[in-house]
Amino acid sequence: MVPPVRSSRFALPLEVVVRIALLTEGVHSVPQRFGAVRGTGWCDRLVEGLPEHEFERYLLLAGSAAPAAADRPGLRTLALRGPRPAGRRPGAVRRRHYARAYEQLVRALVLPRERGGFAPGLHRLAALAREDGALPAFLASGHAHAVLERVWRSPGAETAAGQPLVRDVLVAGDLLEQCLRPLAADWYGEEPGGLGAVDLCHVVGGGPAALPALVAKERYGVPFVLTEHGLHLREQYLGYRQAPYRWPVRALLLSFFRLLTAETYRQAALLTPGSGYDREWQLRCGARPERVRVVYQGLPAVARPAAGPEPERPTLVWAGRLEPAADPELMLHAFARIRADLPAARLVMHGPEGLPGYRAHCLAVAARLGVAEQVEFPQRPLPAAEVWGGGTVAVFSARSLSRPRPLADAMLSGRALVATDVGVAREVVGPTGLLVPPCDPAALAVACLALLGDEERRARLGLSGRLRAQERFAVEPVTAAFREIYLELVSQWPAFPAAERRPGAVPRPFTRPAEYWVAGEEEPGPAIAGAAPGTGESALVAAEGTAAMARVP
Repeated sequence: MVPPVRSSRFALPLEVVVRIALLTEGVHSVPQRFGAVRGTGWCDRLVEGLPEHEFERYLLLAGSAAPAAADRPGLRTLALRGPRPAGRRPGAVRRRHYARAYEQLVRALVLPRERGGFAPGLHRLAALAREDGALPAFLASGHAHAVLERVWRSPGAETAAGQPLVRDVLVAGDLLEQCLRPLAADWYGEEPGGLGAVDLCHVVGGGPAALPALVAKERYGVPFVLTEHGLHLREQYLGYRQAPYRWPVRALLLSFFRLLTAETYRQAALLTPGSGYDREWQLRCGARPERVRVVYQGLPAVARPAAGPEPERPTLVWAGRLEPAADPELMLHAFARIRADLPAARLVMHGPEGLPGYRAHCLAVAARLGVAEQVEFPQRPLPAAEVWGGGTVAVFSARSLSRPRPLADAMLSGRALVATDVGVAREVVGPTGLLVPPCDPAALAVACLALLGDEERRARLGLSGRLRAQERFAVEPVTAAFREIYLELVSQWPAFPAAERRPGAVPRPFTRPAEYWVAGEEEPGPAIAGAAPGTGESALVAAEGTAAMARVP
């Protein structure tokens, strides 16, 4: 809890209050690789853990999830897909302004020498949209498609070794319109509920959710924090492998997300990745080391009890999506070796199909290896506690582990763990489990046999893994970290009132009065910037000193 900040002007104890806009993306706009709404549960826990601050919730949604999420009170939503927002088309003069800004943006996407025009084009489109709200209608018009086609087919344009067809122009134009919809949202302004009235923005997930924060920073000087639990740009690259678009479309959209990520990293006051593994990727994408601070994702599951007694029969439990990236075939080949030394062993593989028909493929592999009768593929999804509690040893055989949560869930069950040494595995598991090289069935089999044959070692590793996960992924350290981050940024970032955003103007710290930063039961007095007539210099100095004290965590 933040200690109260006492002021001689108020008789009651006061608390530092920060107004925060939480910007999240419910379902990634393209394409659907990771499924349902993500990030909202984490935001709920953050809001509940910081009741002293005021949060405004802004959620970008896919069309399928919009009705359910729109029912939540205090949540402003914007659908990224489906029918475009209603609005009139711009007139002839305005259309030329839109066309010039859109051309600057598209040229930055496809011409390597004009990458620097991405941010100016983006902010120019946002400024035009605020003036007349005609951006969605323009992006869906034939004029926008003509601009896109002309620039996209110009000499030197990057098209991923394929010339864009007319249908590519139509598809890419539609996708760009969806990605740029946040620029035309009615979320901007200095009135209550607008992004210009908050102290800072907190973007969770990146991608299009960062667009409103970029606009708020450019227009109002509002700083923003970016939290990524798994990099948005990396997910886009993985998702577009299976996207039903031709290569020119994929190249154009990936260029958009790449430039958007670089601009977001450049403008963010602080980046808070969910792991050191993500931190390294952010640094490779251009983030500045002094602006990156790892904050592990808090999991409510840390409070659940450990799993009960082990099953009587030695059982290996594998969980993940049935797809090549999770490498279930490696697990099956390792299990065939395990069965040769331990005939009583069985294998349970939980998870949905990542690719159509991949479950049948895994069954065929198990039959070919002669272990089909000892391998079970449950069709009904189970809670994580039941999944891991039903086994003797938890196993991960993936070729890439970019998210800590699956490993942490397994460790919280108290079961000993074996995982391939990829991604975040070494960082999360540490010395509490066995790590083996990827794509090595012999090493995986040896590690599993070592734990299945040593009950005392399993118990020791399982307990130490559970304690490690509870310490690293508890919810309380996450809320404490962001409480410190919020107050640190508010105390160091000067306020930028719109009236002072003149060319060459020097930002003045503490331009907002002390009453702005504190919450009390008495009515605040006049603001410093608009003090009552007769207010002396000493009163202004005292008020600025109170503001400085209130903004120090």
